[in-house]
Amino acid sequence: MRLVFAGTPEPAVPALRRLAASDHDIAAVITRRDAPLGRKRVLTPSPVAAAAEELGLHPLRADRLDAEVTERITALRPDLGVIVAYGGLVREPLLSTPVHGWINLHFSLLPRWRGASPVQHALIAGDAQTGASVFQLVPELDAGDVFAERSHPIAEGATAGDLLASLAETGADLLAEVVDAIAAGTAVARPQTGESTYAPKLGDADGVVRWTDAADAVLGRIRGVTPEPGAHTTVDAARLKIHAARAAGSDVPSLEPGRIALHDKAVLVGTGTSPIVLETVQPAGKGAMRAADWWRGLRTTDPVAGS
Repeated sequence: MRLVFAGTPEPAVPALRRLAASDHDIAAVITRRDAPLGRKRVLTPSPVAAAAEELGLHPLRADRLDAEVTERITALRPDLGVIVAYGGLVREPLLSTPVHGWINLHFSLLPRWRGASPVQHALIAGDAQTGASVFQLVPELDAGDVFAERSHPIAEGATAGDLLASLAETGADLLAEVVDAIAAGTAVARPQTGESTYAPKLGDADGVVRWTDAADAVLGRIRGVTPEPGAHTTVDAARLKIHAARAAGSDVPSLEPGRIALHDKAVLVGTGTSPIVLETVQPAGKGAMRAADWWRGLRTTDPVAGS
């Protein structure tokens, strides 16, 4: 089949590579425009754009699938559109342009966590498992019939970045199987069943740690927003990013929510239940460092983390 692929971030790259290695023809790769990254705001291609160039598939850069993009795709006469975390909506008439419409690889077990940030919300909510789903794209958000899904347990301590990397590989294989089945005429999709939940895009405010929450909820939020948008708190009115934290043992002293203390060389912070251990942090204007090193540089003798 002739495919059109739309995707942007790193988790979409395994799917592109998997389809490029198949018997199908990728007629076009659509990705968002180069974006300024880093402190120097260097204009940088998306991971999908870089992978497409490496594969000899010159990407079409567009932040919206507008009339111009629709016209260019229509001229290619695609059999199937494939979208993986592109970052934009597919609307009519583009939605119906390919012979078989569009399918979407989504990193959740639908209908749980429809939306832009399913993995992040699964971790924040404390889910024990998530997965990948391939479904038929329809105008309603992530509501189409599901061709296939594969569950994936959430490992203890996994961050959103860790989980997305694993699901990207699992999902790439699942996606390829569905594309093959559609080509063979054997694909069967089933309606979504169960209660739907939604996972809107996260912003900086979602990374604020609420120390009055239970320890499990605090750790779930930290892992759910790592690496983006990032977990953070304030200490002595200065912003402190938290890159890694873990549960403390049962033999640590109790602390009020937000109270920070050193115990047996571990930096503890109190929560609404038991303390957690900070492992890697990043003070404002500095690089990431071990929490113990940050502690030694503090000037206050009784630090408290605030939200």
